[in-house]
Amino acid sequence: MSTTPDAPRLKVLSVDCFESPYRLRLPFRFGVITVTEGRQAIVRVRVRHQNGREGTGYAAEALGAKWFDKNPALSDAQNLDQLRKALELTAEAYRAAPERSAFDLYAEHYRPLLDAGAACGLNPLVTSYGPALLDRAVLDALCRIEGMGFWQALRHNRPGMRAHAIAPDLSGFELSPFLRGLEPLTSVAVRHTVGLLDPIVAADQPAGTRVDDDLPETLEEVVATYGNRYFKLKVSGQADADLERLRRIASVLDRLDEPYAATLDGNEQYEDAEAIAALWQRMQAEPALQRLCESTLLIEQPIKRQVALTRPVSALARHKPVIIDESDGDLEAFPRARALGYTGVSSKACKGFYKSILNLARCRVWNEAVGHPTYFMSAEDLTTQPGVSVQQDLALVALLGISHVERNAHHFIDGFNGRPPAEARAYLAAHPDLYHEQNGRVRLRIDGGQLALGSLAGVGFGSAVDPVLDDTAPMARADWPPTTSPTP
Repeated sequence: MSTTPDAPRLKVLSVDCFESPYRLRLPFRFGVITVTEGRQAIVRVRVRHQNGREGTGYAAEALGAKWFDKNPALSDAQNLDQLRKALELTAEAYRAAPERSAFDLYAEHYRPLLDAGAACGLNPLVTSYGPALLDRAVLDALCRIEGMGFWQALRHNRPGMRAHAIAPDLSGFELSPFLRGLEPLTSVAVRHTVGLLDPIVAADQPAGTRVDDDLPETLEEVVATYGNRYFKLKVSGQADADLERLRRIASVLDRLDEPYAATLDGNEQYEDAEAIAALWQRMQAEPALQRLCESTLLIEQPIKRQVALTRPVSALARHKPVIIDESDGDLEAFPRARALGYTGVSSKACKGFYKSILNLARCRVWNEAVGHPTYFMSAEDLTTQPGVSVQQDLALVALLGISHVERNAHHFIDGFNGRPPAEARAYLAAHPDLYHEQNGRVRLRIDGGQLALGSLAGVGFGSAVDPVLDDTAPMARADWPPTTSPTP
């Protein structure tokens, strides 16, 4: 087994998983689900460095129902158990592993974990959730032991990223010089998510339905409060309803004097490229949607994953770039999608930060081959909450050089809801550029539609703050494969 020179070897000593419940201030409708509450997984990993020093690292991510696996036969609770099982499989494998570089810990377990997940009925996207969290926690521990920030550690290739059989198409690509050349952004624009139930203007809210918690509720209020100029618009697969909703959204966005940008997210609601292309053609024929069409950057995962990578998307791609998100289940997905006419792929921390970096390298290789910037990455969200979750995702987005990122937790969840006040204040003290106190609550700071990220350069993977876990419940063992039938 070869390793990148100077990459330190690590031994995983312990893995502890916790769960923290939260409630949404507004219902969030996307795809086939409406979310009003949720749970966040928090992972703590203890490692021993080859120099003998030990350290602890953290990661956190929402346990998301009906995104990783949208099988309607499964209950939301069973979806969460699938993700818990992915964490259990990864924790068991990483604890048993000998001393390895951080990247080799991921790479050497990549295929065995996918196989183990498949053996108990988990699709690759679900299985990848386990290493996505543990790899971040391992690297966080490495950064803390060595007194480095995430950006510094990656640019010096402390994880030991190298050519590996998990990405054979990159066998001739030198990852260390590529990583050295990355220039992390110090701010990114927030792409505001407009869910399928979100009120567009105040008239959409019947009397007595407002939350009235000093945060914006309608799209109109969001624009006025945060200054967003980037937007992610959910579409439902019902063309007439989508067109009417898009007209109403455009009536708000078109009031902006300066340019705005939008992306359309199909969340797998369409059967094929022709169906979503028909919607796009109807949009183009609408005078009220002309500026919105011109401002649309891309169309995200409109086709059901079962067929998304089986047929070309040329009928749609001739109009706008098309990217994969839910279809990005394994490292082979982006090359397969490219062959069918997709030109982009999402970065989501819940899918694994090594995958994002390898996909960025692919974009570099492919764009050099065609001579122009055809292939790209977008930055998407899985309701990344304030604290370690949003900070690790933002640190990754900044390293990748993606200038705008979907963010939705600050809108649908009030600050650090569900987390101890002491934790919120610790993050505020450590990252005053990213958070502010508003009416006694610590919340994400968005100025002119932008997030300032300078403090993420500090020691650790996006943060050196330890989550307060004294009263956070340990994660229960997964009931997967299920021993009971789903509740209707």
